[in-house]
Amino acid sequence: MFGTIVGGVLSPLLANVYLHYVFDLWADRWRRREATGNVVVVRYADDIVVGFEHEADAVRFREALTARLASFSLTLHPEKTRLIQFGRHAAAARARCGLGKPETFAFLGFTFVCGRSLRGRFLLLRLTRRDRMVAKLKAVKVELRRQRHQPIPVQGAWLAQMMSGFFNYHAVPTNARALSAFRDRVVDLWRRSLRRRSQRDFTTWERMRKLASDWCQRAWKSPRLWAFKIP
Repeated sequence: MFGTIVGGVLSPLLANVYLHYVFDLWADRWRRREATGNVVVVRYADDIVVGFEHEADAVRFREALTARLASFSLTLHPEKTRLIQFGRHAAAARARCGLGKPETFAFLGFTFVCGRSLRGRFLLLRLTRRDRMVAKLKAVKVELRRQRHQPIPVQGAWLAQMMSGFFNYHAVPTNARALSAFRDRVVDLWRRSLRRRSQRDFTTWERMRKLASDWCQRAWKSPRLWAFKIP
């Protein structure tokens, strides 16, 4: 039996080609022929989220998908595969049953939450996953330690590039608080790293604000962040 090397360059491409025939075409056909309500399918590599208008469709789809994958010697991940009540009417429906708030789910680095706007309307919240942010901050801390004795412009240029990449991916509406927390934590890690360069350190918060403004400002002043009002 042949397979692909884990982490290999071709693995994601071959997996996408395989799942296009195993899942995508099949799911589209099931949606058109079997569903009694609206069905939305989103797949990225092997991460899949499917939304249903009716719970009965969700149950039948899961059973059919389990059988479909089994015919290709594949299985659904038992811990990551969940059927949850989510969306515009989930909170009211769960309240009528005496249940708590709607469950959340993680997808592509974000946690999706049923929320409310300031006017009380339903609002889909996308928040950076806490574990992903913690992992990124740990990586930043390690790199700052490695670059501790590099010139400040070198460190600042690297931080600006790193933060631009992080913000470009995570800069979505409703995620401003997480981005602000990430920015503040990065600046604090940089301050701590600079203070360890010498016993006679004069790295005050005033100086750090100036350094952050000089080197990292463009990362959080991107046009994509206009809705976040980050100072």
